[in-house]
Amino acid sequence: MERERYIAEARERALLLYEGRVTPHRSCGIAVAETFGLPTASYQALRRGGLTGEGTCGALLGGILVLGEILGDPDPTGAPTPLLRQAIPLYRSRIATRLQDSPERSCNSRVAQFPDFMAPERRSYCTNLALTVAEVVAEVLWELEQPRPLPDWSPGS
Repeated sequence: MERERYIAEARERALLLYEGRVTPHRSCGIAVAETFGLPTASYQALRRGGLTGEGTCGALLGGILVLGEILGDPDPTGAPTPLLRQAIPLYRSRIATRLQDSPERSCNSRVAQFPDFMAPERRSYCTNLALTVAEVVAEVLWELEQPRPLPDWSPGS
């Protein structure tokens, strides 16, 4: 598989999972985790910025956690791996560049521009955040020569 295709497939999978038209809607962090075939239970805590909206966007924090799960040392007493040490600054830099904003901004501050949290405009904004995260995670994995197979979430699979 080539780089651009891998990144596009990650974006498409995140869209299928987050948007809620083909599969039931998931929170942004869960959609990012599932895009890369990871278990999702802990990602529920990322929903709406740590459930309160006061925490970092769940998609953006989810991207860091996905990289940690894929590139981190499975030994709980192990040090961060060299790949993880490369991945996180690369991810954060790319996210900041793409969003023209700090990756730490809270969910509430990001969506304050939308008076109705359930409005289509807010959903579109958050969908684009989740897709951007999936793309950047895929880019980082590819560049570090660590792409992992992406599960097939298409209808009928």
